[in-house]
Amino acid sequence: MFGIRMPRYRTRTGMFDDMVAAQIRRLNDAWPELIRPLQFAVEDVPPSDPVPWQTEPNMTSQCFPASHGIPARVVLYRLPMQTEAPTKLELQLAIRDEVVSRVAELYGRRPEEIDPDWGM
Repeated sequence: MFGIRMPRYRTRTGMFDDMVAAQIRRLNDAWPELIRPLQFAVEDVPPSDPVPWQTEPNMTSQCFPASHGIPARVVLYRLPMQTEAPTKLELQLAIRDEVVSRVAELYGRRPEEIDPDWGM
């Protein structure tokens, strides 16, 4: 007995996507010149074959620099992040930290420069 716009209707996948979008909007408000040129994506799990230069692959997120006309991308992996963060608040903080650290990695900055609350 609830409509599709009610919070109860949202799936875990939809809620995760909403949390990622909220973090991207928040960062875009503070750093539009850094965030606008990037693409963001959410995938369920990381690829089974890591890229050759990764000695220790990160199972929660990955970033890809721009090349051959393809913009830089940040990809978050939903299932590993949901597994590591059991509560909604912990998941929101994990998403924030992953997005900030990947943006910082792409631009060669420290995460604290992008978001002073990173890691707290």
